[in-house]
Amino acid sequence: MGLQIFWFLVIAVLWCGFFVLEGFDFGVGILHWFVGNNDTDRRVAINTIGPFWDANEVWLIVAGAGMFAAFPSWYATMFSALYLPLVLILIGLIVRGVSFEWRGKRDSERWRTTWSMALVGGGILVPLLLGVGLGDLLSGLPIDEHQEFTGNFWNLLTAYGLWTGVTMLALCLLHGATFLMLRTTGEVHAAARKFARTIAWPVVAIVLGFAIWTLAISAHGVLLTPLQVIAVLSILAAAWLVESHNEGWAFAATALTIAASVGSIFVALYPNVMVSSTSPAFNLTVSNSASGAYALKVMTVVAVVLFPVVLVYQTWTYYVFRKRVIAPPPGPDQPAEPTIAVG
Repeated sequence: MGLQIFWFLVIAVLWCGFFVLEGFDFGVGILHWFVGNNDTDRRVAINTIGPFWDANEVWLIVAGAGMFAAFPSWYATMFSALYLPLVLILIGLIVRGVSFEWRGKRDSERWRTTWSMALVGGGILVPLLLGVGLGDLLSGLPIDEHQEFTGNFWNLLTAYGLWTGVTMLALCLLHGATFLMLRTTGEVHAAARKFARTIAWPVVAIVLGFAIWTLAISAHGVLLTPLQVIAVLSILAAAWLVESHNEGWAFAATALTIAASVGSIFVALYPNVMVSSTSPAFNLTVSNSASGAYALKVMTVVAVVLFPVVLVYQTWTYYVFRKRVIAPPPGPDQPAEPTIAVG
């Protein structure tokens, strides 16, 4: 039972890490069109996430693989129920990746606009649908005694799931805006700060509603959990920090809000991993959906060895590319791409 709980926590951490790290990628991908008045400014925005976005997506792959290996019944039921949304998510991820590579391949305004819109669309679609899916785990889906999904597409559109999707999208937008504030200069920086100030307090209201709703459908009592309290306090801090020009702390506050919000879903779920709206007796739990003890032991050894290596590598990447991205000076001899600031 100890390893089952350990791997439930690992899965929760992986989902939190994915939304924190890929969250600003989604936000920047959406905002690049709106914070730039020309193609150079838009490339500045895109280049802020250029060294990071593909490594950040690995967290989603590992989260899915971890669910498959540690909780195969959970993986099978969830992926069967969310098959169509997951296909759309996969399309969104592919379109985003292709847009990064193809956007600058032709000197055509129409070509660049097309791939910019693909980047914006993918950035909206993925966090929205993933948020809906995570919300559905707690809200409940039709699952029978054989751990099989018995509903249809419309059963996936639960009210709480939709609100969770909106919450994740709103947080990604604010997270992306604070990241742009931290990593750019000039007009892009000013536009990102203006956008962050515009949406900060609406996002506070959305997160507060999410925390209250999560509390209402949780079976753990009537008080906010520590993670829900952290989510509310950190989003309040983020809104204040955006106003007061504390860019680094504002980004840290939005990251903490996302981690606490996603984590609160898993806290509310436990000991379940997927709630059945058909009958509580059919809930998938940590114990009835887990792999055998030997498989969990082998996975634990692998995780203990490799997970620190991944963290060190990603930390080093962020350190190397820590400088701001600046636009090239205007003129006929300007470089083809924005560059990293030296100072």
